[in-house]
Amino acid sequence: MTQITHPAGDPPYLRIVGEFRRRIAAGELAPGDRLPSTRRIAEEWGVALATATKALTTLRLEGLVEARPRVGTIVAEPAAAAPAARPQAPRTREQDLTLDRIVRTAVEIADAEGLTALSMRGVAARLGVAPMSTYRYVPSKEELVLLMADAAFGEESYPADAPEGWRPRVELGARTMWRLYRRHPWLAQLGSLSRPLLVPRLLVHGEWILAALDGHGLAPTELFDIHVLIYSHVQGLAVHLEREAHAEAATGQSEDQWMDSRAGDLRALSESGRFPAFTKVVGGFENGYDLDLDALFERGLKALLDGLTPVVEGGTPAP
Repeated sequence: MTQITHPAGDPPYLRIVGEFRRRIAAGELAPGDRLPSTRRIAEEWGVALATATKALTTLRLEGLVEARPRVGTIVAEPAAAAPAARPQAPRTREQDLTLDRIVRTAVEIADAEGLTALSMRGVAARLGVAPMSTYRYVPSKEELVLLMADAAFGEESYPADAPEGWRPRVELGARTMWRLYRRHPWLAQLGSLSRPLLVPRLLVHGEWILAALDGHGLAPTELFDIHVLIYSHVQGLAVHLEREAHAEAATGQSEDQWMDSRAGDLRALSESGRFPAFTKVVGGFENGYDLDLDALFERGLKALLDGLTPVVEGGTPAP
């Protein structure tokens, strides 16, 4: 565990703040360098997640660091930093606290550091209010996550004048959902096909898809199956956005760095003679293989809808 010497009277979060301020001032952490996640800080310093969150919040309020979605907290450019001064606790704003602010702050934390970094105490620390204050508005983290999901899914809507034809409408719905998952990768970790997430603004997207497919003579079960297939294509790819972010935070390696470190294992598999098709395909990559989830999403959506076209258009339109 990291050992830090600071005035005995300083609360734990100020000791952490002071250490990071020292590292930034000494050039040990340069602009653009990423700070450890709240969970890593909590482990290294032996403090609660809320304390780690409060430390990063104080650094952010000083202008020394900034939060970047899906990257985490990074050192800010010097011009953005405030003059060096003893860090002060964020001002308490109990009178300004609202449910909307709590939800928006929780979404910001999840966007920047993932859902595992989210806690009720951490949200309170980011807002600069007492730990129990948030419970007056939302009773638990589980309820907060549902409110976050509902808010996130509500960021996109659909035009009143729908495109002509079922396929353009379904494509619009699927791409809208993909944008939302891209913006908030933690969303894909919530719910499953067997235990779906029941929030009103998610159902707005389901309603759009179902309305696009309706009126083609499909039985209710068949129509809903197609809707589930389309949704699972979007969510099934989106889960890897958050998983990659977790893996990078845990290993300290980017996707490319991790693959480079496994080059020997890949070569051994290719040269074993046990997997000729795999060896042939991998050997045919001129410049390696770049996993592009956006391209896979579009390719998969086209293939899925191509296959569904005779099913949807082969039925008898409902009267």
